[in-house]
Amino acid sequence: MTETSYIFLDFDGVTHPWGEVEDFRCLPLIEAVLREYDEARVVIASDWRMLFSLSKLVGRFAEDIRPRVIGATPQMIPKHGAELHGLREREAMAWLAQHDADVARTAWCALDDAPGNWLTRSRLLLTDFKSGFTAEDAAALRRMLDGFRAGRSLPAFRPSSFLRRA
Repeated sequence: MTETSYIFLDFDGVTHPWGEVEDFRCLPLIEAVLREYDEARVVIASDWRMLFSLSKLVGRFAEDIRPRVIGATPQMIPKHGAELHGLREREAMAWLAQHDADVARTAWCALDDAPGNWLTRSRLLLTDFKSGFTAEDAAALRRMLDGFRAGRSLPAFRPSSFLRRA
């Protein structure tokens, strides 16, 4: 059986173009990929998690995908501006540390339109904020999830030193 893989999902600029109608028009394409990977779970890493309850956010997803949206990252308050760089990744690693026994070996990736949110670029699927998640992004996500299934490791990740910055 394939181990669980986690997708940390941003909304604005991913599920819909940033600055346009928040209609989640790209979400069905993300869900189509998820349906091919039963082991994939979604963790919301969007600022929306601070505005809406988890149940309200989960309600945006198709009924069959909702059980696979398993949480939202914690909110960390930076002490100074320099801590904003990589903040989403630190929040994601904190979530993993709370929910997975071995963060260093966990299969995870992020869908986001802001590269400064994630320091581990090999695990970031960067979308274009003007278009949101596209068919090209879907192909890239499939390649990443296929790699997780095949047990291909990504570049070394040292969570202990990473989490100390938080």
